[in-house]
Amino acid sequence: MHHPTASSVPIPSREPAAAPPRKRVTAVDAARCLALIGMVGIHVLPETHVGGAASLTWVLFAGRASALFALLAGVSLAFSAGASRRLRGRPLKAAMAGVAARAVVIMAIGMTLAYFGPDAEIILAYYGVMFLLAVPLLGLTPRMLAVLSVVFAIAGPLLLQSVRGVVPAPAEDNLTFGILFTHPLSTAGQLLFTGVYPAVPWMAYMCAGLAIGKLDLSSRRTAAWLLAGGACLAAVAWAVSGLLMVASLRLSPGTAAGLLAAGEDPPVPEASWSWLVAASPYSSMPLELLHTIGTGMVVLGTLILTAKYIHQIIDVLAPAGSMTLTLYSAHLLFLASGLLGARPSESFGLQVSAALLFGVLWRNLVGRGPLEAAVSAVAKQARNAVAGKAGTGGQAPAPGSPDRGAAKPSVPPAGIRH
Repeated sequence: MHHPTASSVPIPSREPAAAPPRKRVTAVDAARCLALIGMVGIHVLPETHVGGAASLTWVLFAGRASALFALLAGVSLAFSAGASRRLRGRPLKAAMAGVAARAVVIMAIGMTLAYFGPDAEIILAYYGVMFLLAVPLLGLTPRMLAVLSVVFAIAGPLLLQSVRGVVPAPAEDNLTFGILFTHPLSTAGQLLFTGVYPAVPWMAYMCAGLAIGKLDLSSRRTAAWLLAGGACLAAVAWAVSGLLMVASLRLSPGTAAGLLAAGEDPPVPEASWSWLVAASPYSSMPLELLHTIGTGMVVLGTLILTAKYIHQIIDVLAPAGSMTLTLYSAHLLFLASGLLGARPSESFGLQVSAALLFGVLWRNLVGRGPLEAAVSAVAKQARNAVAGKAGTGGQAPAPGSPDRGAAKPSVPPAGIRH
């Protein structure tokens, strides 16, 4: 279940000069669109076939679509903090203020949508918490962020297992304002640890995305590294998890494979320390986090490398991927309506087609998605309040920021498409 324009006023000499506005990496938008499609498929299409075997949709997207969404959020936050151009001083503080403002608004949107009662776990409140946790990390180097990603991937699940019996059980699956104020402790525990998208372990995705977003994503060498490194990471994490489940949990290879591929009923309680070896979808355990970081790197690296050759596909996916907050919210409202609830294939086809068509039309006719424009306006006010009346403090635009999902439309050049 994934986000301003640079000021024309000169920055004081003690601050670094503003860099030219970055062009959009449309491959990032296309990847975000694929993540959205995957999440829609998980919410709408059957989990299993008639015979009980996991469906192809579930095998491909379970755990991976939402992880890709979170990883790309980190990429987009890196764009908002200058990307490869490291910000310091007031510009960095202004970027932090903008991200914090986005976080609060996104959480509010998620809690509002919960009142409509969609039959899905809403990621937006967790998303907002991850944004807040990422604020102090915006100025770090890619190397430091990569190390932090591994730390969160290991320490986050350990903390999660430690607090499972301590943190009060969630009052509801999806948080509302009422629950936030009446059950503050369980709400905090749910958002940070015990929910479907626990923010502390999932900061592994955010840090990995921040590190990636600070690289030169126009470079084919970088893209090739993402593809190769991600494939190795995903494969090794899966293999190690499978071996450990066979060795320590005494599972048959077939049962271990079923857990890895489809998240079948676990043979041990999820609160057990033995569950740490599982890379089962949505387990938020170390090897699952590393596996899905790897698959996210593969998707992004592949799209960047092939953008020149599949630019027609990128051009169809990127507009919708640039406004995922709007389209994800519309998807949840559609689910809440109950329309086509008994016809999942038709529902999936209608929603994906409508999202792609809306994205192309809206971006070409208007620009930013409706919710993206609203969130961006709030973030800009927060940024300007810190940067001073002179403007945004030299911050470059935030192409593809996750909450905006959408930024200004741009005409992509040939080759690596921004």
